[in-house]
Amino acid sequence: MCEYSSVDGHANDWHLVHLGSRAVGGAGVVFTEATAVSPEGRISPQDLGIWSDAHIEFLSRIAGFVHSQGSIAGIQLAHAGRKGSTYRPSDGTAAIPESEGGWRPVAPSPLAFSEGYALPEELTEDGIRGVVRNFAEAARRSREAGFRLIEIHSAHGYLLHEFLSPLSNQRTGRYGGSYDNRVRFLLEVVTEVRKVWPDQWPVFVRLSSTDWVEGGWNPDDTVELARRLARVGVDLVDCSSGGLSPAQRIPIGPGYQTEFAERVRKEAGVASGAVGMITSPEQADHILRTGQTDMVLLAREMLRDPYWPLHAARELGHAASWPVQYLRAAPKDAPPRSPMSF
Repeated sequence: MCEYSSVDGHANDWHLVHLGSRAVGGAGVVFTEATAVSPEGRISPQDLGIWSDAHIEFLSRIAGFVHSQGSIAGIQLAHAGRKGSTYRPSDGTAAIPESEGGWRPVAPSPLAFSEGYALPEELTEDGIRGVVRNFAEAARRSREAGFRLIEIHSAHGYLLHEFLSPLSNQRTGRYGGSYDNRVRFLLEVVTEVRKVWPDQWPVFVRLSSTDWVEGGWNPDDTVELARRLARVGVDLVDCSSGGLSPAQRIPIGPGYQTEFAERVRKEAGVASGAVGMITSPEQADHILRTGQTDMVLLAREMLRDPYWPLHAARELGHAASWPVQYLRAAPKDAPPRSPMSF
């Protein structure tokens, strides 16, 4: 979840406390927010980044603390594409003019996300190759910073998703038109990331399983792409949805996206992750026990309660480990936490 708290992409004490609190709270994996692989890959000027070696030092401090609490430190690598150069939500929703520190966003085709967003520049094939390098270099920096899990963000209308969907990708050539061409960019990103990321450490990809718009990207497309992603080294597909078009019509309700994770798990032969309005321990436990997914990922619920996993363990009858500093408040059968080593 974007924190809009960085200066020039740098992590700081806010990110350490924010992410560290979720590790103290017992999360199995703690992901950073969408972390830009280039300055123009940010959504807003206040987003986290990893386009420079100068970003490594503080991120390393965060990863180390997360691991000290027994959690896995993960980083989500992203490029905002045509949804970049916008104000953070507390300041508005429109595009930031270049005269005020904004930038010209890029996209597969020169189509703005909606009224008020900047008209993006069509990314050239040289530009595409540059973005692929940006992702690989970001993965190398993530490894040096001590992260042990990467998620490549290809959802919610950001650049890689924009190339997947025929609604936003109206180009011709090697990266437009046919399904094979539209998925090429993401597959190249994963392939290059895998070259610099250790085989024993996982790579996830986040997909919008459907655009929720007629004629857009759909669940069948997602299942086929998941098969191809598995062949190039992706370990889990994180199944979200939407974000590409203001015309989307989403039937929001508890667990409304779990059907996508179930299809990927059962039809594509790759592990899946379920997200979206999963709020109670019983709901999360049911999703896992009924074989709908391999992992449940929480966002807003973890903003509301950093210690959700510890509370969930108690409700479900498990003796989760607690930090030794908090044992006086723990259930009597809670074991002290032992940090993981890497």
